[in-house]
This record gives sequence, C-alpha cells and structure tokens, in this order.
Amino acid sequence: MLYRVAMAFSFQSSLTKKRSHVVAIDLGSRTTKAVQIQRQGQSFDLLGFCLLDAALSEKAPSQESISKDLKTVMERLGSKAKGVVLIVGANDSLLRHAELPTVPISDMRLMLKYNSKNYLQQDLADHIFDCHVLSGPANGMAEEPSRNPKCRVLVGGAKKQLLGVLQEAAKNAGLVTEQIVPNLIGSSNAFEMALPDAFAQGISALVDIGFKSSTICILLQGQIALSRVVGIGGDHLTRGLAEHMNLGYDEAEQLKLNGSEDVQPILSMLLTPLGRELRASIDFFEKQEDKTVNQVFVSGGSARSQFLVDGLQSELMVACKSWNPTSFLNLSLPPQQMGEIEQVAPLLAVATGAALAAF
Repeated sequence: MLYRVAMAFSFQSSLTKKRSHVVAIDLGSRTTKAVQIQRQGQSFDLLGFCLLDAALSEKAPSQESISKDLKTVMERLGSKAKGVVLIVGANDSLLRHAELPTVPISDMRLMLKYNSKNYLQQDLADHIFDCHVLSGPANGMAEEPSRNPKCRVLVGGAKKQLLGVLQEAAKNAGLVTEQIVPNLIGSSNAFEMALPDAFAQGISALVDIGFKSSTICILLQGQIALSRVVGIGGDHLTRGLAEHMNLGYDEAEQLKLNGSEDVQPILSMLLTPLGRELRASIDFFEKQEDKTVNQVFVSGGSARSQFLVDGLQSELMVACKSWNPTSFLNLSLPPQQMGEIEQVAPLLAVATGAALAAF
C-alpha cells in the first residue's frame, strides 16, 4: 500500500475507480487551504493551491458560508472538477486506536455505529466511522479467523450532522463530495511521500500548528502510534502578542512570523503552554512504548517562523524543524504561484495528505 492511512468517509461509488485528479479542501477555522493534484503514473503534479482567509469569528461557519467559500476556492483554483475531497477539522473529528474482530471494513463500521462504547469507551451513536487496519491480514480479513480473531485498527469518526452539512454545502456550490477525511491523517500521508526515509525509520512526531488548536501525531515504524489535539494554536500566540504590545491583530500576526528581537521574549512566554502540552504527549508515548522520540517536524502557519520552531525545540528538548509537504510534487503551477509555494507550503500539509488518500 502506497499510503499508510487511506481513511475517509466515502460517498461516491466512483472512488473504486483509479483516480488521476483530486481537489482537496481543508476547511480551517481561520484559513481554508486547498490543493489541486494530478497523478502521472507514479509521480504527482501540483496544479494549483488556494489560501482563503475567513473573518475572525467565534461562531461555527454556516452551511451557506461554507458553500460560498467552496465556490470561491474552485474559482481561484481554476478547476472544472465537480468532485472534491473535504477535510474535517481536528476539533470536529476523532482518531482512535481500537481492537476489533477481524472482519471486513464495512462490518467494522457497523460494529462501531451500533456499539461504539464497547470498542471506543465512549457512546458515539451520532457518528459515522471509517477504519484502517494497522495489524492483521490485508483488507481486514483473516485467512483463518479462528487463529486471528482480533486486529488493531485506527478508527476515524465525525458527527453525522456535520458530514451532512458539508455534503449539502458542496451540493449547493455545484460540487460532489467524494470523500471527507479526518484532519489528523493528512500530515502523516504527506510526510510519507515528502520524507520517506524519516517516515520509515526512527520515531517522528508531526506537529501541525493550526489556528485554534494544534495536533501531534507520533509515528512508530511508519504507523500512527499516538495522536492528540491540543487546544492551543497560532491564534493564542497572535492574540497574546497583540494584547501585550497593544497592537492590531494583523500587525501582531506579522510580528509573530517575523520573530524580531523585541517580540521574542513575549513569544517565548506564550509558546510555553503549547510546548508543555506537546511534551506531555511525547512523555506519555515514551513511557507506554519505552521508546524515544528523536525528531519533531512542524507544519502549519506558525511553522513559517524559524524563531517559533526553535522555541518549540527548546520546550520539547527534541530536534524540531519545519518541512515542506509539497517537496515530492512536480510544480505545474501558474506563474504567480511559483514564487509563493515555498513560503505557504507548511500550511498545505493536511490538504496534500488528504489528496493522496483519495488516489
């Protein structure tokens, strides 16, 4: 299998066919990120990307606003495609490990639908699930079930109501929702392609710093061994800087990314809570597995600041660096985007990984 986690809530039978073109849209709470990728044999072309900023708001986006954003994204991509892959935010989806009977994936979904408390220790009757088998025979089927009654599974889930809203929003935008992908699997898929040696060897932590929250996924031998959502993101840093220096939000955002000397002490202080939460996740993994995380790769908007990446390294006491999730792609971009891709690439990790899961 080329991509270790090909998990999504699928809605179209066309997904059984081999795909050559995918538009994936990451519906962030502050910035919507989208990529348009085309497959050419064993290589991939990045045909375009889009970053669409939303107004600051404490309210969840409405179906109408999502539909409007989807239309805008497709226009900016210049895409004629009707089918799209959407990404559910980390706060609106779940990713859990579970042991399930070794049965077809479709049967696993039904088991979780009707008895999630037994397998996930939480009543999630209003959720839709998908599964990715981590250990056991391919396709979740044992040749001799009596010898292998259980298998380890990565379970993704999201509320049925939310998935319905996203489907309807896409429909109103003249689009077809082919898959809806949990945020937490995106970065690992892109990481496998961008840095295959680091993916397969050693133990890596992927930290994606979002707007309101951040995620950490720890990879062990090419599999997601731990995933967690931390309720601290780039907005915490920007708002804190704006309050300390009596600045407007946009000005504080620029100062945060530039990391000039006059703001570094404040940013270091604001970064500490995030560093502690991420370090706690690493400590938990290391205690459970008796293994050491030896490298951390950072993506998301704040990864564009070398000062913040270095600050995380000081907090986590593990080597940290930003990475380019589009580095394995052939760039077939419009001229105006060729000069931008290196700067914006850290924001496209989740969208890129979700696109790969759809191929």
